[in-house]
Amino acid sequence: MTVRISDYIHGVTQSALARWANLTPWELVSDAPERVRELLRQLSDEHYQVSGDIAVHRTAQVEEGAILKGPLIIGPGCFIAAGAYLRGGCWLDEHCIIGPGAELKSSFMFAGSKLAHFNFVGDSVLGAGVNLEAGSLIANYRNERADKTVNVRIGDGLVSTGCEKFGALLGDGARLGANAVVAPGGLLRPGTVIRRLALYDCEEV
Repeated sequence: MTVRISDYIHGVTQSALARWANLTPWELVSDAPERVRELLRQLSDEHYQVSGDIAVHRTAQVEEGAILKGPLIIGPGCFIAAGAYLRGGCWLDEHCIIGPGAELKSSFMFAGSKLAHFNFVGDSVLGAGVNLEAGSLIANYRNERADKTVNVRIGDGLVSTGCEKFGALLGDGARLGANAVVAPGGLLRPGTVIRRLALYDCEEV
């Protein structure tokens, strides 16, 4: 049994990421910078303001004080607050929000997803309409053990991704409550809710 992004995110096959819909999420994010660079080459200057390897849609709003590091694509109607930090190869679909103090690293976000404020999301794929309340985190690295390889849970067993950095795949409409943590390797089905202050760790389920 394998994990495919298309099983968790309904709109992926109609999106700019359609060619990668059958990849595992860790395969997608492991080469995030190159994938975003490939998408950058297909954008129109008519719709995007492009500076180097950063493209911001002309309808998006980026507040002064946000830190943007390419390669990066910020889609239509997005809002990036002062103090937000985007790096490592990120792609934002339309109407995404990155709030103050939130950090997004090597990740892909689908339409309408939000990092409220003071969040960290690393090496992850977030479906449409995902919401992270204040302080909630998606960790991407197993700092606590000698073997750093991230596992995912498929059925009743753990399967190695072969990667040392992978955060999570959050299906459409997933929700993380304030100060919740998803440990590396999370696979959250559409509509999953992680309550406030909770830890979701696939290795401890």
